[in-house]
Amino acid sequence: ASLKDPNFEKLKEMLVQWINSTLKPKHIVVQSLEEDLYDGLVLHHLLSRLAGVHVSVEEIAVSSTAQIHKLEVILEELDKRLGQEDAGGLKWNVKLIHNKDLLATIHLLVAMVKRFQPELELPPDVKVEVVVVEVSNTSAQPEVTFPGCSVSPEEDPIDQLLKLEAHKVNTVKQAILHFINQKVSNLGLHVVDMDTQFADGVILLLLIGQLEGFFIPLHDFILTPCQSSERLHNMTLAFDLLHDTGLHVASISPQDIVSQDITATLKILYALFRKHRGK
Repeated sequence: ASLKDPNFEKLKEMLVQWINSTLKPKHIVVQSLEEDLYDGLVLHHLLSRLAGVHVSVEEIAVSSTAQIHKLEVILEELDKRLGQEDAGGLKWNVKLIHNKDLLATIHLLVAMVKRFQPELELPPDVKVEVVVVEVSNTSAQPEVTFPGCSVSPEEDPIDQLLKLEAHKVNTVKQAILHFINQKVSNLGLHVVDMDTQFADGVILLLLIGQLEGFFIPLHDFILTPCQSSERLHNMTLAFDLLHDTGLHVASISPQDIVSQDITATLKILYALFRKHRGK
């Protein structure tokens, strides 16, 4: 009943709009407070935009361990700025946020609005009735699994990512896309669709040159490839350059990228992103 209260729904809507307007320059779009804040990505960018604080954490944390570590660092910095360094009285913590606790997430966001944008008028006197259910006298604890999301620690982060909901995958892709466009904008380039625009190898070669700080002679590759063999020539050169710079991505071939294999393309770009972010 509380979740359907008009005031509560209005509060959620306003918080989503506030986040999206704040992070619009980062091309990050939040759709669900429960599903989009638990991994620390959105809170990371909010901390940077609102408080000017840049913390040394993974931009994209895929594994649960990495997400929890990221949240620990971010919430520690946020709590300082919110004047809430006494953890005993807080209505949010790392565990609650990571477990997608809606009320804890909203308490944190409301505190951030009051601190960083007090002129934003949130709905007053929003009240939520909470029912706590305690299970006792159980002889065994069941194991909870999520169909289709069982991963091992050794599994590639992108393979893990692609098992998540489409809007979460898109959020990560937008973050990588923002990084790429920052690096190639001075060449007059702008990438809109990473799934297709890297297939001929041209933008990938120019991106590698920008990131690694060297010029690739134009006669070494085909600037306007029309045939599959020309695209494969460019991509093979790109892979050779990546290998020479010490970047290796297992189980991917130049033909995979030319064939517009989304997973392969994302793995290459994510590897470049991880190596060069913050430089």
